[in-house]
Amino acid sequence: MTTQGFVVTHAKDAQFDKGLRSFFEYRDLGMKAATGGRVTASVIRAAGGQEFSSQAHFHKTQFQLVYVLKGWIEFEYEGQGVVRLEAGSCVHQPPEIRHRELGHSHDVELLEVVLPADFDTVTVDSVNPKKA
Repeated sequence: MTTQGFVVTHAKDAQFDKGLRSFFEYRDLGMKAATGGRVTASVIRAAGGQEFSSQAHFHKTQFQLVYVLKGWIEFEYEGQGVVRLEAGSCVHQPPEIRHRELGHSHDVELLEVVLPADFDTVTVDSVNPKKA
């Protein structure tokens, strides 16, 4: 049995930092270091006083899961339309699915788990690409 990579984080010690989106704050749960970069996990919450904006994009991932802890958030997904997630909702975002956020509550909190830990985000013109 090995204990390498064991990590525990506690809400009482939480530190939220700026990240990918300016209107969110991110709490790193320590998974990237614990898994040698294979996985990242974060608690994401609305950043007060920041103006919301969203551009259609996709992430170059192998796996992405979002679980809503508090509040609500709405996305538009390629081929799926508008999806509203509320506390207790969970979504698997398949690799490279185009999406954009439409809005969120002032108190939204999300748990996000992504493989790999370092991934690229690609901005696109629209959620639903035009057919040739």
